[in-house]
Amino acid sequence: MLYQIHEWQRAFLGPLSQFAEASALTLGDPAQPWAQWPGAQRMAAGYELLHRLGKDYEKPAFNIHSARAHDQEIAVIERVALDTPFCQLKRFKRFSDDPATIEAMKTEPVVLVVAPLSGHHATLLRDTVRTLLRDHKVYVTDWVDARMIPAEAGPFGLDDYVALIERFIRHIGAESLHVISVCQPTVPVLAAVSLMAARGEPTPRSLTMMGGPIDPRRSPTSVNNLATTQPLSWFKGNVIHTVPANYPGHGREVYPGFLQHAGFIAMNPSRHLQSHWDFYQNLLRGDQEDAESHRKFYDEYNAVLDMPAEFYLDTISTVFQNFLLPRGLWNVDGERVKPSAIKRSALLTIEGELDDISGPGQTQAAQELCSGIPAKRRAHSVIEGAGHYGIFSGRRWREVVYPQVRDFIRKFDDIPA
Repeated sequence: MLYQIHEWQRAFLGPLSQFAEASALTLGDPAQPWAQWPGAQRMAAGYELLHRLGKDYEKPAFNIHSARAHDQEIAVIERVALDTPFCQLKRFKRFSDDPATIEAMKTEPVVLVVAPLSGHHATLLRDTVRTLLRDHKVYVTDWVDARMIPAEAGPFGLDDYVALIERFIRHIGAESLHVISVCQPTVPVLAAVSLMAARGEPTPRSLTMMGGPIDPRRSPTSVNNLATTQPLSWFKGNVIHTVPANYPGHGREVYPGFLQHAGFIAMNPSRHLQSHWDFYQNLLRGDQEDAESHRKFYDEYNAVLDMPAEFYLDTISTVFQNFLLPRGLWNVDGERVKPSAIKRSALLTIEGELDDISGPGQTQAAQELCSGIPAKRRAHSVIEGAGHYGIFSGRRWREVVYPQVRDFIRKFDDIPA
């Protein structure tokens, strides 16, 4: 019933949020006589804050229509390269009318960015994708909100996730591909490539793993502690709910996005409270630049998706409770996951010094597991002063992390395996 109660609350708050939005626009428009009332600016700021606290946050668009490459602006078109019920493989196709630029782009590395299926949409990696487009052909996994997937599509567990990553790699072509996994997908990506290597299939030229829980036993965070202090039955009974009748996924069991969002907020409640207060103060001062930054951040942060229950529970059990990957005990569809089988792919692991989601050492563990990769084809980097999001988004990503990723990919793009 919790999901249904949430829907009733959403239906109740909808008209109130719309009224608050209309009131904020009216009272904040200098051309309107009401904007001249005493206290109108304060009321407009309060109404906009109320609107943003009560509104629905739909999936944002990538909105990447151009990029800077080879000292000029190039056009970018977003395409669906492969459509599956649970995930779309997106291609960001670059175009130019300059012959030299076209020839240069043809020879640039192909990159698959595997976005997390952990609450937020793949658009959280917008900055990652936009930056990569400077020097690469870019694909990205765009996960579908589970409440929008009909129950007839069947379950989707961690094994299915691994199989889907394998399918995407084969579709693009492993021989010329570089894979970048951010946070949660580092585990299934490592499993997928390990299984492909063990079967004798081609594997990507390089793997870049950023801020992921390869071995959560190292420097455990509050995220890890929650998973280890509660039995799997607690998660089944407290966070798994059924999609109500007003969605295409009616009847599907999911970990609802609104519960995940509550968990995100609970990790740093004072920071979010202060951010909303600062937003209100910025509106009063007329500081539209900072106010717009707040809007853009929370338009993304507050947009969440439902996760399939099977995938979420599998991840809790396999990754965070039983540590099957680092212990060498993980079987996917009857096949043992052996990272030591990977020999062709180069490996770069990246961690944030201040990461409070995947603690220091958790991603680096991949270096030891992938013992079949020669040391000269492996590298590890700790980004000073960076938290979790700082390693794939923002100034530190663009100025510190990206050059390392770009150079590593370039180094192993043309070297025969």
